[in-house]
Amino acid sequence: MRVFTHHLHEYKKGLRTLVLHTTNAKNRDTIEKRLERAAIEYYIQEVTETKINVFFGNLICIEVIKQMNLESLSSLTDEEDFILGTMLGYDRVKQCERYLKKKRSGSINNLEKVGCKLKTVSPPQTDAISVVG
Repeated sequence: MRVFTHHLHEYKKGLRTLVLHTTNAKNRDTIEKRLERAAIEYYIQEVTETKINVFFGNLICIEVIKQMNLESLSSLTDEEDFILGTMLGYDRVKQCERYLKKKRSGSINNLEKVGCKLKTVSPPQTDAISVVG
């Protein structure tokens, strides 16, 4: 519960707009009471019989989570994974890289399934231009 308390503190201080906290299902009642007492929106996803994911934070972010109809985090589409990572405050550029890697990997795998072979082309190198003024 110390990690949950830390996440709650970060949310209240404005460091996060959305938090994902994975914990033992036995903590569910205690967590729900604390979030309700603090008037913080939340959504709980059952991962297994003994584990839950607790999303809490800004109402708009929670509404987006609910729209995703989560069965498991691994079942998210590439787009949903990108949105969730960004809402959780992960580095945007790294999220973009992750998204592109997943999309490119998926595209290559799909093309290989139908017998297409791809030639990899390196992007052109560009030099930085400096402005003197």
